[in-house]
Amino acid sequence: MSPTRLLVPLALSLLAACATQTKQNVTVEKQSECPARLNNGQNLILILPSNPTTGYRWAIQDSAGGVLRALSPEVYSNPEDAGLVGSAGISTWRFQSFATGTGRLRLTYSQPWAPEVPAVKTFDCAISVN
Repeated sequence: MSPTRLLVPLALSLLAACATQTKQNVTVEKQSECPARLNNGQNLILILPSNPTTGYRWAIQDSAGGVLRALSPEVYSNPEDAGLVGSAGISTWRFQSFATGTGRLRLTYSQPWAPEVPAVKTFDCAISVN
């Protein structure tokens, strides 16, 4: 067999392997994108609207600790095009799946100094890791 005939099947099999490769990051921005399904080792990026200038903050109530580990604390950013002091932005968390199983990622949006007041928003996402 000629070398060219050997390279064609090899090249096709490598292309097929690349096409079936899963993404390293899974991004969730809305409750409707849940439940989230991850492969072991994949990263979950959670992005939620936030405005800490109002005194409201997201607090993690359940971190799906049996299947996810935090890669970073919450990072707040303000959209560059807003240009207004006190305008809303986004809070971002990064997690990595490390074990097969299920868990819940639950957050509440409230004023930390007023625990008796119910949260104004909640985020509850079922997490499944294969």
